[in-house]
Amino acid sequence: MEKTDILVLGGGPAGLVTAGTARSYYPDKTITLARNVEQAVVPCGIPYIFNRLGSVEKNLVPDAGLAKQNIQLLIDEATGLDAEAHTVTFASGRVLEYEKLVLAVGSAPVQLPIPGADQEGVFYVKKDPAYLKTLYAAVQSAKRILIIGGGFIGVEFAEEIGSMPGKEVAVVEMLPCCLAQAFDKELCSAGEAELTALGVQLYTGRKVLQITGAGQATGVKLDDGTELPADLVIFSIGARPNVALAQEAGLTIGYSRGIWVDEYLRTTAPDIFAVGDCAEKKDFFTRKVTPVMLASTASAEARIAGANLYSLRVVRDNRGTLATFSTRLGKTTLAAAGLTERRAREEGFDIIIGHAKTINRHPGSLPGAHTTEVKLIFSADSLILLGGQVAGAQEAGELINLIALALQNQMTATQLETLQVATHPLLTPAPTVYPLVTAAMQAIAQS
Repeated sequence: MEKTDILVLGGGPAGLVTAGTARSYYPDKTITLARNVEQAVVPCGIPYIFNRLGSVEKNLVPDAGLAKQNIQLLIDEATGLDAEAHTVTFASGRVLEYEKLVLAVGSAPVQLPIPGADQEGVFYVKKDPAYLKTLYAAVQSAKRILIIGGGFIGVEFAEEIGSMPGKEVAVVEMLPCCLAQAFDKELCSAGEAELTALGVQLYTGRKVLQITGAGQATGVKLDDGTELPADLVIFSIGARPNVALAQEAGLTIGYSRGIWVDEYLRTTAPDIFAVGDCAEKKDFFTRKVTPVMLASTASAEARIAGANLYSLRVVRDNRGTLATFSTRLGKTTLAAAGLTERRAREEGFDIIIGHAKTINRHPGSLPGAHTTEVKLIFSADSLILLGGQVAGAQEAGELINLIALALQNQMTATQLETLQVATHPLLTPAPTVYPLVTAAMQAIAQS
C-alpha cells in the first residue's frame, strides 16, 4: 500500500494553500495533493473567461508551484474514505494511506427542481475546465443570455457578457436588489446602475417558475407572469458543500450541511481536517453558521489547518468568517466586510452608522477622479466596528481590506478617527476628508 504523510484532497485555493502551508511548517513530511480534474481553474476568474481573458486556458492554475515545493500531484477521484484505517480509495483502484488528511473538496452548484432546467442551453457555474469550455462556446454563439441569480458571480457574468458586442443580457434575482446579501440598498443601487448602463435588464424581486422550450431552452417564466426569451440560461444561485465522502466515512455534518470543524479546522475524526467550501462556517460576530463561500476565506482556513496539522499553534485559531467581498461592475468597485446595517439590526445589535462621500484624488479636478463612498456600522455603546461597505474606484478593493483588518482587531470609531494614513494627490482622497476617518467622526457625533 502506498503511503504519504499528508494527503490533501482538492486542488482549489483551499487545497493549494493547505499543501503550501504544510510544506512551510513541516519540511520533512511527504505531501500529496489529489484532485479530480486534469487542470484546476481560478474560481474567481471564471466570469471573465468570455471577454477579458478570452479563453478558459488563460484562467488555469499552473502546477509548477507544486513541483517546486516538492508536493506530489495525483489526478484521481477519491471514492472512499476509511477514517479508522487512515486510507483513501480512488476511482483508479489506488489506495493511499495517510498520517494527516485534509478535505478541501469544495462545493457544487445548487440545482433547483425547476421544470425545464434539464434542457440543452441551461448551464451552471462549475469549476471544471471541460464544462467551462462548452459554456464558453455557448456564450459566444448566443445572443440573448439570461442569468438566474444576482449575487456576486451572477452580476459579474452579466457585466462581462454585457460588455460584449451584440449580447442581450438579463438577470433575474428573487431578492429586492442584486447583491442584497452583501450590501445595503444604497450600495446595491450603485452596482445596479452600472449594469443597466451596459444595457443589462434587471428583474429583481421575482422568481423563475419554469425554463421554457422543448429540449432546447427558449426562455423563462417568472412568478409575476412575465415571460423572457433566451438562447442561453445560466444558473448562479449559490453552491452546496461537497460532503458525500465525509458523510459516508461517519464524519459529523453541521447545521449548514458543511463538514463540522472546530477552531483549528479539525473534524470529528482523528487526523482529518476540512477547509474551504466543504467545511462549515461560523459568523465572526454571532458564531451562527453562515453559508459564505469565498476563496479568501478558504485560504485563511487553509493556512490555519496547514500550520496545525501536527501540533496546535494557538495564535493560528479560526475566530470566524467575516464575509469580506469585493467586485467590479463597470467603472465602480463595490466591497463589503462584516455585518450590513440590515443584518446587524436583524441580529439585534444597537448600532450607529457613519457615512462619508468624497473624491479619491485631491484636488478632485485631477484626471481619473472618482467618487468614493464609505459606510461604517458601529456598536452604539462600545463604538466597536461591526461592518463596512465601500463604493468607488479600483482602490476600494484594498480599502475594504483595511476595514477587514479593523474588524478582526475590534477597532473602535475613536481609533479610526485618529487613524494615521499616507495620502497623495494622485493616489488617495485628501487627508482632511479621508473617508474612513470622516465616517468614524460622523458616527461618534451621534453617540
